[in-house]
Amino acid sequence: QVQLVESGGGLVQAGGSLRLSCAVSGRTFSRYAVGWFRQASGKEREFVAAIRWSGSSRYYADSVKGRFTISRDNAKNTLYLQMNSLKPEDTAVYYCATDSALSTFSTDYDYWGQGTQVTVSS
Repeated sequence: QVQLVESGGGLVQAGGSLRLSCAVSGRTFSRYAVGWFRQASGKEREFVAAIRWSGSSRYYADSVKGRFTISRDNAKNTLYLQMNSLKPEDTAVYYCATDSALSTFSTDYDYWGQGTQVTVSS
């Protein structure tokens, strides 16, 4: 059974930083692309960042480029999202997901975590 468990969310002031983690089990983590998505209250889920299984390619949404960094540790089966210079508009539930190929489309991802709340106060 594939499981993804996010952690690291919380409340932070604008301009602050958080690092999200996503622990993956039940799947050979190193063979799959993984990504982060977020969903703000009343809005649709949107792509944030994704990384190829090897770490050789990374995609970012324009809204987070230069502020967020996605990384992975295949030895620990863990995905990370370092978020710097946070803005109130980054407030959302953040989800990690796995996919067989690198993609920015949520419909391509087959397994999802339960999400972690990130709240950025102004």
